[in-house]
Amino acid sequence: MTAMSWGVSASFLVGSGPVQSATGANVDPAKAQIHVLYDAFGQTSGTQKDWGYAAFVEYGGKRSLFDTGNNPDILAQNAKAKGIDISNLDFVVVSHRLGDHMGGLSYVLSVNRRYSSTRRRRVSASMARTFPAPSIAKDPSLPSEQHYYNGTPPEVMRFGSAWPSANFELVDKNTEIAPNIHLVTLVSDKPGTLELRELSLVINTSEGLVIVVGRSHLGIDKIVESATAINPRIHLIAGGFHLVVAPDPDIEKIVTAPLHRRTGVHDAKESFRRSIRLCGAGHSC
Repeated sequence: MTAMSWGVSASFLVGSGPVQSATGANVDPAKAQIHVLYDAFGQTSGTQKDWGYAAFVEYGGKRSLFDTGNNPDILAQNAKAKGIDISNLDFVVVSHRLGDHMGGLSYVLSVNRRYSSTRRRRVSASMARTFPAPSIAKDPSLPSEQHYYNGTPPEVMRFGSAWPSANFELVDKNTEIAPNIHLVTLVSDKPGTLELRELSLVINTSEGLVIVVGRSHLGIDKIVESATAINPRIHLIAGGFHLVVAPDPDIEKIVTAPLHRRTGVHDAKESFRRSIRLCGAGHSC
């Protein structure tokens, strides 16, 4: 769930010449927008509210979907209501493995065959389907049927998946996926989400960093600290901050942070909402 969902737009100094935007209008690739497709608040014209988060990001001629919301049918409805075609994406990013951020992935895969396991495009994700098998100490006194894999474990362990035909790429280190477009990955050390890996989308613009976060389970401060290794100046932050039950002094630190722009907030204290510009489902900010 996104405790706080911020939808934003900004100007970017990348590329040249007009391109066709997701909504069909000609836009300068030096400018970009974030279209919020999924949230529990926002405009009511054709969009359905639900708990979760998804944002379509246009930047430098690249089309990215960050998270997929909670329900595939609602994601499809909201994208259609906004006139956004998500059947031709350059990047799909799943920030973390909770259903309200990845529940709509089946719809995304159904209209993006390039992300199947037989194609080259991959979904950047924070969860692994394969990993090296751990070293398992053997007790020679036990019969073979009591050993894992009869004493001969595979070199690679494989997990099942709700999307077996999808081509996932585990992102376990900070990665630049396109010029000035980065994925920052961190692991939570917080109770309740211990060891949960989370990806954030970081865009390095001429005005500073644009940081799009999923839910910030590990703390927005740690995400910002990691992102500012790319550029110490932050232009704006969008996404979930996980601060709905945070003490007021902690929220005040976010409100008074020296950011160029603040927009949108979902499921947070109303006093915090008065400090920012709301931008929820159906908004292109």
